[in-house]
Amino acid sequence: MATVQKRDYYEVLGVARSADDKALKAAFRKLAMRYHPDRNQGDAEAEQKFKEVGEAYEVLREPQKRAAYDRFGHAAFEGGRGPGAGGPGFGNDFASAMSDIFEEVFGGRAGPRAGGGAGGRTRGADLRYNLEVTLEDAFAGKTVEITVPSSATCDVCDGSGAKPGTQPVTCSTCSGSGRIRVAQGFFTLERTCVTCQGRGTVVRDPCGNCAGSGRVAQQRELSVNIPAGIEDGTRIRLAGEGEAGLMGGPPGDLYIFLSIRPHDFFQREGADLYCRVPISMARAALGGSIEVPSINGEKAKVKIPEATQTGRQFRLRGKGMPVMRSTQTGDMYIQVVVETPQNLTRRQRELLSEFEALSSNENHPESHGFFSRAKEFFDNLSQ
Repeated sequence: MATVQKRDYYEVLGVARSADDKALKAAFRKLAMRYHPDRNQGDAEAEQKFKEVGEAYEVLREPQKRAAYDRFGHAAFEGGRGPGAGGPGFGNDFASAMSDIFEEVFGGRAGPRAGGGAGGRTRGADLRYNLEVTLEDAFAGKTVEITVPSSATCDVCDGSGAKPGTQPVTCSTCSGSGRIRVAQGFFTLERTCVTCQGRGTVVRDPCGNCAGSGRVAQQRELSVNIPAGIEDGTRIRLAGEGEAGLMGGPPGDLYIFLSIRPHDFFQREGADLYCRVPISMARAALGGSIEVPSINGEKAKVKIPEATQTGRQFRLRGKGMPVMRSTQTGDMYIQVVVETPQNLTRRQRELLSEFEALSSNENHPESHGFFSRAKEFFDNLSQ
């Protein structure tokens, strides 16, 4: 008896043997859509090609099966050890791989029911609230009052959606399961029931206060505790403060996303603060003391030694941010920038000219060194 020679799986999908997972999936989706029985009703050849495409993808999508196929070909699955033995191998893995195709073509998914709880109760959505605080608030900690637009369980019907004195009834379309089974070719799909929207029950006499949804819109005032040392981008979760659930379902959560407003003086890196302080040329040369602000509202004194250069940093221990949920505190770094004087008077120009005339290389060692090296550089070029 003659046997039918199977086509190469890579040839079936129309891809190279080096194709990655993305290319395999794209080829599979394209061919599965083309040959799906619902689009080719009564076409036995299309149905056979659809099975062939599914068999090829089921093997090549899994690294172990693909490695075995690359080494031994179809012989790797002979004797009932794989999808090539005794049938096209439409098992659970294949159904999972096809689920996105089902969703795209039919608007539903193959597989078990997912969704609401008993009696159509559905958990409420999580809410997000963006909250901006100052760096001072993040330093000291604070309790902030916020107003959140949300929804709450209807107190007239207690969230059932039904008029007081009545109850939701079992959906006659899905018999309370919230899903309906539909035959599509040789597959059976489950879809969300369009009558009850997956809840399993329907409200015949809706509540007048919430129009049958079981919840009403409202504004809520909440207190949010901002702990000391909190960082930009921190997320705070308030359990049960999100949107109310449908038909008396549990509420979602509220997530507070914190951002810290840019500061006039300080830049923050972890628990450390950095402050850029301009000082005069005379102060940098002669030295002295300066007062700078600190995040706790006090003044901090910094001693500037003689001949201080631009970029020099001074560390003030313990003057930074607190570390959240710790007794540690960061430091503050003062970086000085020597400011060149501007808008000089005639007398100031005269004094600076006189100072320049009296200056020596010892007064400006860096510039002297640079220009000496530059002269040597040009001398070497000329030689």
